[in-house]
Amino acid sequence: MSDFFRPEARAFLWRWRDTIAGVALTALGLWWALRAFGAVQWLGYIIVIGGLILTVAGVQRARFRQDGIGSGVVQINERRLSYFGPLDGGVIDVADLTKLELDPSAHPDPNWVLTGVGGQTLAIPINATGSEALFDVFASLPEIKTSAMLDVLSRTPDARVTIWARVRPVLH
Repeated sequence: MSDFFRPEARAFLWRWRDTIAGVALTALGLWWALRAFGAVQWLGYIIVIGGLILTVAGVQRARFRQDGIGSGVVQINERRLSYFGPLDGGVIDVADLTKLELDPSAHPDPNWVLTGVGGQTLAIPINATGSEALFDVFASLPEIKTSAMLDVLSRTPDARVTIWARVRPVLH
C-alpha cells in the first residue's frame, strides 16, 4: 500500500493531513446539517464549526512544517525543550524563553534561535526531526503573533529576525 502513492504525493498529503481532516469533517457536518432533522441537524452544525477550526489550525501547521530531514532531533517533555544535534544541542525550559529568532544564514538550513533567561541560546534547524512540535511551543508563548511567525518562515529573510521577545515588566 505504501507504493500506491509517489513519495512526493505521500509527503504532500502527510504535510496537509490536518487540513484534509478538517475539510472532511466540515463536509460531513454540512451534510448532516442540511439533510438531517432535529438533534442530528444541530450536531451537524456543531461539527461544521469544529471542522472549520481544525481546517484553520491545519493550514497554520502545514505552513510551519518543512520539507526534508534536517540534522538532529527535537524532543519536548513536560515543557522542557531538548535538541540533540550532531555537533551541538541543549536543553531549555519553555518558561525560561525570552526571545525567539529565525536565523536564515545558518548552514545548511535556517535555524530557530531560542534565548533563555540567563542568555543561553539554543539553535535548532527548522527541519530537524520532531520540529513539528515546536509549533505548539511557539504558539503558547504569551502575545506571539502566529501569522507573523509563519510569514517570516515562508519568505525566509536575509538576516536574523526577532519573531518574539518577552516584555520585561517595568519596576518603577
